Amino acid sequence: MRRPIDDLPEHRSRVRGCLLGGALGDALGAPVEFDSLGEIRRRYGLAGLTEPAPDWLGRVGLITDDTQMTLFTVEGLIRGDDATAVRRAYLRWLDTQQHPSPPPADGGFRTGRLREQRWLYSQRAPGNACLSGLRRGEAVAPAPFGEPGPVNPDSKGCGTVMRSAPFGLRARSARHAFELAAECAQITHGHPTGYLAAGAFAAVVHYLMNDLATDDSATDSPPLARAVRRTMDLLSAYPSHQETTEALRAAVSLAAEGAPSPERVESLGGAWIAEEALAIAVYCALVNPGPHDVRQALLLAVNHSGDSDSTGAVCGNLLGALHGEAALPRDWLAHLEGRDAITGLADDFAAQSADGHEATGGWLTKYPGD
Repeated sequence: MRRPIDDLPEHRSRVRGCLLGGALGDALGAPVEFDSLGEIRRRYGLAGLTEPAPDWLGRVGLITDDTQMTLFTVEGLIRGDDATAVRRAYLRWLDTQQHPSPPPADGGFRTGRLREQRWLYSQRAPGNACLSGLRRGEAVAPAPFGEPGPVNPDSKGCGTVMRSAPFGLRARSARHAFELAAECAQITHGHPTGYLAAGAFAAVVHYLMNDLATDDSATDSPPLARAVRRTMDLLSAYPSHQETTEALRAAVSLAAEGAPSPERVESLGGAWIAEEALAIAVYCALVNPGPHDVRQALLLAVNHSGDSDSTGAVCGNLLGALHGEAALPRDWLAHLEGRDAITGLADDFAAQSADGHEATGGWLTKYPGD
């Protein structure tokens, strides 16, 4: 029951699916991010949002800081696959939030091709903890797992979860994905739930990419349910896991009841905090698990009175990693901001994970080592 992730075309499709699916969910939820369910229904009808809609700029398909930071997570992992490289990548993202266009390259962190993408130089309601955490100056050592981190120790905003799918796309193991994502989440958020939820999300993505069914009982459950169960088993070994575990348990229990609705989504919380964003995204994917259900899953993930773009993004990451690029709605992809750049970054990430570092002139120009 192991998926052939050593097959580069399939692996590439699923890396693309994860990143493009996340961007689709992000862009779908952006126009209603700060609206109540009642406001969404008044504006779009009783069914709520049923297709991509113009945002406050009057444009369809614009991504937010969720996708921006996810792309810089990928870039950091390509360059160094450690917290130092990821933090420097996040500093490049922070630069995009402080300038109208790319500043001149320098000998510091302003290097590489991703930072040259002009469409990234736009503030799309970035999270306060992400901004303040990166502005604090030099990096500091993370806290032991389960203890408050040194940066924003009380913050467990969903900014940790929404950027962490890439850690699961090529990790050596679920534990490696979990711990690197949790360590990198501490760059900006120190509350244990904030960074452990990020680790749990990365572990779910890892299990989806590898589909590790090793016992007879596991093969009877769908891949996403299996991945969530395995993640909860892994999560339970870490101190302070309880809030994230309870949120995931609530999502699984609610999915088993059937009859999904926005009201049921809202019973899991508002998604402004990490464990609620993860739980809502998992719930929406669990009740719409098939390759033909992605459209419905994303709509369910954004039609609620909460952080709609983040839950849409995380749900899209999950189903894209599970089913690959072909499952994503083509008519929605046609309007997606930065689609070609996202696809190119995904392909580079997939190729590197298959072949190792490609030390060619073109590669080193795009991804100089950190």
